[in-house]
Amino acid sequence: MLSSLRTALQPLLQPLGLAGLLTILTVGYSMRFVEAPSRLAAHLLLAAYLALFVLLQFLPEHRRGWRHAALLAMPLVVLALCRLSVEVGASQVLLVIWAACTVAAWPVRLAAPVVVLVNVAFFLVLRSLGFHDPLPMVLINLGFQALGAICVYYAESAERARAALARVNADLLATRALLADSARDAERLRMARELHDVAGHKLTAMRLNLRALAADPALAGRADVTLAERLAGELMGDIRQVVQSLRDDRGLDLATALRALAAPFPRPSLHLTIAPGVRITDPAVAETVLRLAQEALTNSARHAGAERVWLRIDHGVDGLRIEIHDDGQCGADLREGNGIAGMRERLAALDGVLMVGRTERGGLRLLARLPA
Repeated sequence: MLSSLRTALQPLLQPLGLAGLLTILTVGYSMRFVEAPSRLAAHLLLAAYLALFVLLQFLPEHRRGWRHAALLAMPLVVLALCRLSVEVGASQVLLVIWAACTVAAWPVRLAAPVVVLVNVAFFLVLRSLGFHDPLPMVLINLGFQALGAICVYYAESAERARAALARVNADLLATRALLADSARDAERLRMARELHDVAGHKLTAMRLNLRALAADPALAGRADVTLAERLAGELMGDIRQVVQSLRDDRGLDLATALRALAAPFPRPSLHLTIAPGVRITDPAVAETVLRLAQEALTNSARHAGAERVWLRIDHGVDGLRIEIHDDGQCGADLREGNGIAGMRERLAALDGVLMVGRTERGGLRLLARLPA
């Protein structure tokens, strides 16, 4: 139960979430010094800021409209709270948390002007309350906002770099798995040829000579010659079975490569199904399926906010069929970017096709077909 609770509260247990909660609690403690007529309104405004902050932490990435609305409402609440509690001088600290959240959610080129505009509004609020020279207070507060924003920006950059490195590493591991499997198949085929061409031919020659000896009147009836000829025949049959088993094409181990590819993604989780009898022996086809799954996982995590992705590979009427869908939420207007275009190009090179659509619940659905 504790683990499930920890998972549910995971967004608030991140550094920014903990810092925000502690700051809000500290400001809430200072509200006890607000004058009695304004105390209830101040607590209500602080509660509204807390609700917006918590909502912002739990909103998924694809809920951009709600996230933008929360970020725009938070400074308005803080400015209203500053008017009610100006004698306390603690409410403006909430702008530091807001600035950090803004940099985490918006590009810097958008977040920086918005932060400056909010501080201009803070300056005007202080002037309206009778402060003759509010600029030092605004600049000090802006400095703390910049510090928080810079810390969050570099933390986000480090996290993106770590995630990109993990994806590249997973890509290398998956490709290595396919290459190793392909190399093993090539070695098995080489051994089968060697056994057939060398041992098989020499055993055949030895058996023919033994038959000739057995037919010689001088050696007719010799049990040891007959036994040697029979054992040579049995050995020849065993070698043929070994050669056949080595030549049996079991296909590349695509499941291991796909799971290695999905391993670094904290979400979405991959649910893989490969139908019985599906064998992919062409490394080019295996590489295409791998890249298709990689792009689907990236799109589901980045654009659809999905928690789970289902990937099924089976044989259709017209060849190999790869279906991928997730439980995320895509926009009604699906715009195909470079990733989808790259998928189409890879499939077209193998005479395959790709269909892109939405599931009944709004998730992304990809259906690829490759000729048999």
